[in-house]
Amino acid sequence: MTSATAGSPGTTRPDPAPYQRPGGFPVVGVVGGGQLARMMQPAAVALGLRLRVLAEGPDVSAAQVITPAPVGAAGDVEALRAFAAACDAVTFDHEHVPAEGLRAMAELTSVQPGEAALVHAQDKLVMRERLSALGVPCPRWAPVAGRADVEAFAADAGWPVVLKTPRGGYDGKGVLVLDGPDDTGWATADAWFADWAGRGPLLAEEHVAFVRELAALVARSPSGQAAAWPVVETVQRRGVCHEVTAPAPDLDPGLAAQLTDVALRIAGGLGVTGVLAVEVFEVERGGRREVLVNELAMRPHNSGHWTIDGSVTSQFEQHLRAVLDLPLGGTAARAPWTVMVNVLGPDAVEPRHEDLYRSYLHVMAHDPDVKVHLYGKEQRPGRKLGHVTAYGEDLDTVRARARHAAAFIAGEIDE
Repeated sequence: MTSATAGSPGTTRPDPAPYQRPGGFPVVGVVGGGQLARMMQPAAVALGLRLRVLAEGPDVSAAQVITPAPVGAAGDVEALRAFAAACDAVTFDHEHVPAEGLRAMAELTSVQPGEAALVHAQDKLVMRERLSALGVPCPRWAPVAGRADVEAFAADAGWPVVLKTPRGGYDGKGVLVLDGPDDTGWATADAWFADWAGRGPLLAEEHVAFVRELAALVARSPSGQAAAWPVVETVQRRGVCHEVTAPAPDLDPGLAAQLTDVALRIAGGLGVTGVLAVEVFEVERGGRREVLVNELAMRPHNSGHWTIDGSVTSQFEQHLRAVLDLPLGGTAARAPWTVMVNVLGPDAVEPRHEDLYRSYLHVMAHDPDVKVHLYGKEQRPGRKLGHVTAYGEDLDTVRARARHAAAFIAGEIDE
């Protein structure tokens, strides 16, 4: 038995039996078994959908709560092909599926976002070229193939220079700040140039002196419907998103509208389907505030975790709606302020709270209104173990509650 593939007219694929579709509701596959796939499960249940996940291993975060969860690598084309054949649509927990695998799945089912859009989240040079062509404000940048290119770029943009690997970097990985020609980081830079020789140049960007970091989260469906959440403020810790405040405090309404427009323009210009996170720097130039686009993510994103508890429609529900071209949900905030704080693995060799469940119970008893989301991961220094969310009328109070809960679970405090 075969059925038509959404988004691929005339293409047929095997029916996903024996995976049943109660009431005819579709099966959505997620490539990658991390916490993003895990957090899609409650949204899928609420929408009546069936999720499958292609997991990196049998015990990864999403595989603990989603079945079936066949094990397969994102670079294994045959595993991707078999997985796609049992799904009505496929989406992603991460952007690291090679183009060959994306094309193989697209022959069998609807892949959202598709290869043409996803490449802009996979390759930072491709992203910069396309955003510049769309007139999107970005930091000054240039492709660089060696030390001489970096120094030539610095002669125009100034030191420090931010050097990035075009592919594979996330959460601060693949990013190097060079303060000048004698920086000790050149040993790493030279190793990167050697490793990338034959694969193309690296990316050099100006080091932006920003006031703060913001993120605009939007969603777009294949039919072109789009929705946007309030712009948020993000705070990083060692290159990892640590805290998100929604909406961004003291943000000029005109600048917020401009940033939302930029995010929607990017989503339309790149043909994005699903959630798009646009991370930006807020800068002050010539006595006025502006924004410069830093990174893109074409999937649910850390800056949108607050929406699970703080928005009418969470980013995970919205992403699934968009992937299936369902009408998008409302994005209004449920409270004046929502603060999300990540629970990061402690730096200490022996964590203060080895039993996360016990610390979780303490937080629930201390503040019954705080929402705790843990990802089923073993503790490692700096690892995202979960997040907590608080919301309410007073920002200072909400922020203090979220920070205390996260710090206690992470073992940073013990009372």
